[in-house]
Amino acid sequence: MAHFDTEYQRLEVSYSDSPPGEENLLMHVAEGAKSQWHHIENLDLIIIFIVVLNISYVYNLHQKNGFTCMLLGEIFELVQLLFVVGFTVFLANCVDYDILFANKLVNHTDSSKVTLPDAFLPVNVCSACIQDNAFVIFVLMISGVFWLHRLVKFIYNVCCYWEIRSFYINALKMTMSELPYATWQEVQARIVEIQKEHQICIHKKELTELDIYHRILRFKNYMVAMVNKSLLPVRFRLPVLGECVFYTRGLKYNFELIFFWGPGSLFENEWSLKPEYKRGGNRLELADRLASRILWIGIANLLLCPVILVWQILYAFFSYTEVIKREPGSLGARCWSLYGRCYLRHFNELDHELMSRLSKGYKAASKYMNCFLSPLLTVVAKNVAFFAGSLLAVLIALTIYDEDVLAVEHVLSSITLLGVCITVCRSFIPDKHMVFCPEQLLRVILAHIHYMPDHWQGNAHRYETRDQFSQLFQYKAVFILEELLSPVVTPIILIFCLRRKSLEIIDFFRNFTVEVVGVGDTCSFAQMDIRQHGHPAWMSEGKTEASIYQQAEDGKTELSLMHFAITNPQWQPPQETTHFIHQLKERVHREATGVPSDTHPLSLSESEVQRQAISGAQLHSGPKFKFHRFAEVKLDFLFFPTTDARTVSSGSSAWEGQLTSLVLSEYASTEMSIHALYMHELHKQQSRGDVSRHTWHRQESDESSDSIPDEVRSHPNLHSRNFPRSHTFPTTVPSPSAIPTSASWTHHRYGKLHVLRSARVPMGGWAEEDQAAPRQHDPLPEEGSEDEMPPHIHKVNSAFL
Repeated sequence: MAHFDTEYQRLEVSYSDSPPGEENLLMHVAEGAKSQWHHIENLDLIIIFIVVLNISYVYNLHQKNGFTCMLLGEIFELVQLLFVVGFTVFLANCVDYDILFANKLVNHTDSSKVTLPDAFLPVNVCSACIQDNAFVIFVLMISGVFWLHRLVKFIYNVCCYWEIRSFYINALKMTMSELPYATWQEVQARIVEIQKEHQICIHKKELTELDIYHRILRFKNYMVAMVNKSLLPVRFRLPVLGECVFYTRGLKYNFELIFFWGPGSLFENEWSLKPEYKRGGNRLELADRLASRILWIGIANLLLCPVILVWQILYAFFSYTEVIKREPGSLGARCWSLYGRCYLRHFNELDHELMSRLSKGYKAASKYMNCFLSPLLTVVAKNVAFFAGSLLAVLIALTIYDEDVLAVEHVLSSITLLGVCITVCRSFIPDKHMVFCPEQLLRVILAHIHYMPDHWQGNAHRYETRDQFSQLFQYKAVFILEELLSPVVTPIILIFCLRRKSLEIIDFFRNFTVEVVGVGDTCSFAQMDIRQHGHPAWMSEGKTEASIYQQAEDGKTELSLMHFAITNPQWQPPQETTHFIHQLKERVHREATGVPSDTHPLSLSESEVQRQAISGAQLHSGPKFKFHRFAEVKLDFLFFPTTDARTVSSGSSAWEGQLTSLVLSEYASTEMSIHALYMHELHKQQSRGDVSRHTWHRQESDESSDSIPDEVRSHPNLHSRNFPRSHTFPTTVPSPSAIPTSASWTHHRYGKLHVLRSARVPMGGWAEEDQAAPRQHDPLPEEGSEDEMPPHIHKVNSAFL
């Protein structure tokens, strides 16, 4: 019997090392058939012209629209850094502001007009001012070191991307001019074909789409899993502000520095966790080492805080001042927060897929937040806008009558400030044609974001729900403010919050890391295995063997699996996974069409696909969600002949290929929304009857909501019961007595199945609601045992995936 001090336990998976007959597969290629892409020892890397190529670079070059765009972008980033530092130092030390503000007279022999160069100090005076300022010298030194680091990284990236360019041209047969118009699915399909033709991998015969996703998203999948398990300290309860989320780019950068790629990180390279972190015997020593490293990184952040803070202020000033002057209302616009993007992200979801999905829900999310404009604030804003507008109208009229009015002191400034005031006030005045329908809008949002707390259902009209949703969909001004505060808050979080979780982090990486043959160490959650990580409340009952410690929260495993299967229709999942997908599709089709499962349509014409993709945006119409309203849509994407990605984009013109790809993408997006909503419907039905629902944290999540949406009452297969509250947005913290510290596990020593049983430990997640949604395309402005026995190395053949 082993004793565990934290909630994480060794995840004993039962995957085989390789498929039958391929345990020690080595591919032999005839001498005459060899090419420069043969026999790659590491599947993350492709050797081209004796240069290592990372598949992540292949994806990045595609997203950056080719080598030239990438090169120019990298160059301008270096120039931008030099400009911000140099221009700031010049403004602080080389300008005589008394002359610029006409507080000092300038003697001119030829003209009495003051010119801009008159305000510039001589070179020797400017140089002396810089040398006498110790803080400026320190900033210049730090900036110089950082710029040299970026320069070295730029040179390295250029060399890598040049080889990627050669890979695209010579191997994938795609020119850089074609790349911006090619979809990633087409590039991915060609990479899979390269493996079949050239045998670049010696570990397996064929590459799968999941293999490629694992290499690109290896570290991001870990981050998604840690957020899903509430392991990262990003949620805080403050005395005045209450429950809040703080997750900025600086904090995210430090997390990745500590876990993945920095000096002394947990990974020894881009594909392999260090061996000592796979053993449970030295976990306490490793936790102390990690805590010490986090402390030193936190201290480094604290020492560099003044420099980073100055940089953040300057960068925000140069970036947003012109935008605020031109569009003052832009600060009142909203964007998906970094925490929201990480929490709402599926396992194995690429960046462009995530942003496309969230962009489609942007308008509905904005309309929902606008439903909560304060009536009192609206009255005040209308009157303030009236008075400011009156003053502005008079100044504009005077300016039109005589432009010399602009020469009067502060007139131009007054016009600008009044314009900003009017724009800000208008942002608090709701559209007079807006209809208050928060429940319907929230269901439309759910159709795209796929995740939502239980207690939001039926409570969309409450300010508590609105405040919690604002943590995912925040004001642009709040985003800027958090980034400005990040240099001060980040070292505090690292030193006082993250450091205390070092043992849990060590256990997490050991327990939820598996070695996939030909891929390397990956997060086990990213394998989307229902049997190992499924949740019984999300259609996995009877199919999963996972304990509550192994279950992904919020249906993340099931939803991620469906999303990946729909996004990659050519992917061949294992038999158990295929059965789950087909079973879900059949049930959805029966609900939507009201016909037996054996009468599915076997084919759809291209015109039908286009019609359904376009009409899919209208499926949310009507106040009640009933699946029979979708009868005209053929839900099962696998029941019509899917077109290979290479064939899709190889039409008579680039535009035709793009249009066809867009239609298929829209249809896949509609299909995913419908399946996700159906899963949420079944989850609600099951969770209402599960009073002892397993949770990882926040025991008050089992409380019931006070109301039930009308569409649930109207559904013929559902009964009116209360909904369990979410455990992502708690109101209280569970008592220590509710957190057991011991567990037991059963190990079949000679078998492949390892059953793990343990006590409940709070660690939390979300659940969702349902409703189809329109297609919106607005752009957006990321304890083991103490014995010394050798660990089990979980080798997973990606053919299982």
